[in-house]
Amino acid sequence: MSDRQLARKLRKQLRRGERLLKGTDPGSDLHHRVSHRLTQLRAIIEELRKRSDDVFDLPEGTIYPALHRMERSGMVTSRWTEGAGRRRRVYQLSNLGREKLGEKQAEWQAFTRSVRLVLKGA
Repeated sequence: MSDRQLARKLRKQLRRGERLLKGTDPGSDLHHRVSHRLTQLRAIIEELRKRSDDVFDLPEGTIYPALHRMERSGMVTSRWTEGAGRRRRVYQLSNLGREKLGEKQAEWQAFTRSVRLVLKGA
């Protein structure tokens, strides 16, 4: 792969990452869905897939461990609900989780800005 092709591929991945990040801005549906509503795992996976143009099509086996780690660290809360005759676990960002999300968004924006500057010279 040539340098030009690699730079083009990297720019495309960055744009996808930016779209995903924009999807987690405080006013967005994804941020609202996860932080203000109790959300089922499948809804989280579907929203990530849609917001990333199918780049983040993650299996439940990838998301569950992350949610459990986040719950143990206090960033996510969960509880069981009943619906359509089935028990389902729903998740919600805690105040700590919303704070960490804001920090990570700022870090990601600084990183992507720096990579864009580097690629401009490519």
